Amino acid sequence: MKRQLPILLLSLAAASASAASASVYIEDLTWPEIRDAIASGRNGAIIYAGSTEQNGPHMALGKHNFIARYTAGKIAQELGDALVYPTLPFAPTGDPVKKTGHMRFAGSVSIQGETFKAIIEQVATSAISSGFKNIYLMGDHGGGQEELKQAAAELNAAREGDARVYYVSDVYFKSAEQMRAYLAARGISAGEHAGIEDTSEIMFLDAGRKWIRRDKLAASDSAHEPVTGVEGDPTKASAALGRVFLDFKIRDAVAQIHALRGRN
Repeated sequence: MKRQLPILLLSLAAASASAASASVYIEDLTWPEIRDAIASGRNGAIIYAGSTEQNGPHMALGKHNFIARYTAGKIAQELGDALVYPTLPFAPTGDPVKKTGHMRFAGSVSIQGETFKAIIEQVATSAISSGFKNIYLMGDHGGGQEELKQAAAELNAAREGDARVYYVSDVYFKSAEQMRAYLAARGISAGEHAGIEDTSEIMFLDAGRKWIRRDKLAASDSAHEPVTGVEGDPTKASAALGRVFLDFKIRDAVAQIHALRGRN
């Protein structure tokens, strides 16, 4: 039995190493694993921005980041030829001096649009330098969508090699339309911020319920939003709805990426 123990340990170590190398997240991989993945055809890089912002009394500030990381990973798996860069946790969310937008609430973080765009461009340039040929820019937060579009356009205009940068807008805009239509068909108002849509997605992702304060779930309209930070009714949220909404994002992104690549 003692002789078998080293063999068992070696097998477990090999299984662990194999699992790590199978990850689509570059932060889980070593540089030789990334190099080899690119050489074997995984030449797509997903750069997905989140945001750190208030989401009412009932939901953690990392909402967009949790959603972005999960969605990016699923998109990469569906594509089969992409890896995921670390989620950018900051976006334009308001004026920190005048305390507008989400900056009215404790813990929110905001960076200027130009700064956001510059960071995205530098991360994308790093991906190109590593050998990735198809760079996909997307964001889970409304603030920064225009900057993502501009970054893709400017990087493509300045490119010297065969790498191409794509702005994947459907993961945000088209999926939002689908979510609203899905809820409307069931007689439910979607709301604007930290309502049924976002809360449902986090309920699905958060099996341990550590990101949702269920005792704080409460409807809040535009009149109360300055105090609560919520405009919608998160009490109607569910993990089942969250799965549907996240599937919209994944399918829309994958479909748009295939369409965009088919034009080039």
